[in-house]
Amino acid sequence: MLEKLFQLKKYNTDVRTEIIAGLTTFMTMAYILFLNPTILSTTGMERDAIFFATAAAAGIVTIAMGLVVNFPVALAPGMGLNAYFAAVAAEGMGMPWQVALGAVFISGIIFIILTVTQVRQLLVDAVPDSMKRAITVGIGLFITIIGLKMSEIMVVQAAPIPPTIDKLAEEGSTTLMFFEWNILLGSFSNPATLLALIGLAITGILMARGVKGSLLIGILTSTIIGIPLGVTQVPENFSLFALPNFNNLAVGALDIKGALEMGIWTVVFTFTFVELFDTFGTLVGTANKAGLLDKSGKSPRLGKAMLVDAFGVSFGALMGTSTVTAYVESSAGVSEGGRTGLTAVTVGILFLLALVLAPVAGLIPSAATAPALIIVGVLMASAVKEINFDDFTESLPAFLTFSLMPFTYSIANGIAAGIVSYVVLKAAAGRAREVHWLMWILAVLVVVRYAFLGGE
Repeated sequence: MLEKLFQLKKYNTDVRTEIIAGLTTFMTMAYILFLNPTILSTTGMERDAIFFATAAAAGIVTIAMGLVVNFPVALAPGMGLNAYFAAVAAEGMGMPWQVALGAVFISGIIFIILTVTQVRQLLVDAVPDSMKRAITVGIGLFITIIGLKMSEIMVVQAAPIPPTIDKLAEEGSTTLMFFEWNILLGSFSNPATLLALIGLAITGILMARGVKGSLLIGILTSTIIGIPLGVTQVPENFSLFALPNFNNLAVGALDIKGALEMGIWTVVFTFTFVELFDTFGTLVGTANKAGLLDKSGKSPRLGKAMLVDAFGVSFGALMGTSTVTAYVESSAGVSEGGRTGLTAVTVGILFLLALVLAPVAGLIPSAATAPALIIVGVLMASAVKEINFDDFTESLPAFLTFSLMPFTYSIANGIAAGIVSYVVLKAAAGRAREVHWLMWILAVLVVVRYAFLGGE
C-alpha cells in the first residue's frame, strides 16, 4: 500500500529511510511548538491556544503535502512571519490579533488564486538555473545561522554607545541611549554551547563514516548527554502524556471583516510578498537537494506543492496561528534520504502526536538540534559548484541571492536582490532577451515593494 501511494521504488527509497527522514525533520523544527506560543502570546493570545494551533496546523497541512503532492516537505508557522505578525500587525499598528489573523487568511486566498491561475508555477520557468542554485546555497547558509544562534556558538549582543551631541540635539533628549549589535563567539564554558559542539563532533563523525540516520542519532544522543550537563531539563514529575489547556482555543476566531474595514492591505501585501519568495525558495531549494527537479530545474509537482502551501496559509489562520509555510528544515530529512511524501506524513503525524506528547517534545533542547542544522547548511552549500561564476551577469545575482539571505536574515531579501540585479545586468549587457518576461514584472514589484514599504 505504501509503495503504491508514495512510489518508493521509483525514488530509490524505502519505508525505514522515509520514517528516519521524517523523524529527523521533525526534530529540527519541533522548536516552533514552543517558540511560536512565546512570540504570538505578546499579542494577547493564550499560549495553550497557540500551541494547539501550531501543532494541529503543522500536522494537518504537512500530511496534506505528503498525500497530495508526495513531497518530503514539512510546513509549520513560519519564523519571521510570526514575528512580523506580533510586532507589526498586532502591536505596531494597534491591530487586534483576531484582525491580524484575518489578514493572514486573506493573504492565503490571494495565494490560492495565484496558484490556480498558475502564476506561481511560472516562477519555476522564469527564475534562471543560477539563481535556483543560489537559493539552495542561501538557504543552507540561512540554516547555518539558525543553528549557530540556537547553539549559542554565535551570540548577538546589543552594546550601548554614547549618543553624539548632534544626535542628542536632534532627538531633544539627554537621556536617550543608542545601541549597536555585536556578533560574538560564544563561551565554551556555556553548557549549551559545549553540548552543541559535542553534538556537532558526534554527528560530523557519523556523517564522515556514512552512518545512516546520522543527524537523528546525533540529536537523540546530544539530548541524552544534555541531561548531566543541565541543558536537557527533565521535570521531577515528568509524564509522557499531557494535554495543553483547550478551554481558550482560537479556532475560527479570525476577523476577516475587521481586516477589510481597517484597510490593512499593506500588511496583507507584506505577508503575501514575504511568503511568496520564502515558500518558492524553500520548495525549489529542498526539491533540488532531493534530486526531484529535472535537468531544466522543473518539477510537475511544484504546482501542487504551492497549492497545498497556499491552502495552509488560510487554514493556519482558521486554526489560530500566523502564516503556515514550507520549512527550510525539511532539508534535514532530505539529507537523511527522504524523497517522498511518506517523510512529510511522518512529520505531520509527529506534530499531531505532540498534542499529547508535549512534554517529550519539550525535552529536546535547541543545542541538540543545532548541529543538524549546521551540517545541513554544509550539504546545501555544495550547490555553489553549479553556479556559473565565469558569467558576471549570472554570478553577481547569484552571489547577492545567497549572501543577503544570512546577512539580512531573510530568504525573501536575498531572492529579491537576485531578481533585480539579474534583470539589470542582463539588460545592461545587451542580453535582455535571455530574461523571462515574468522576471521583468517581478523586478518592478520588488522595487515598488522595497521603495514604498521598506525591508522586512
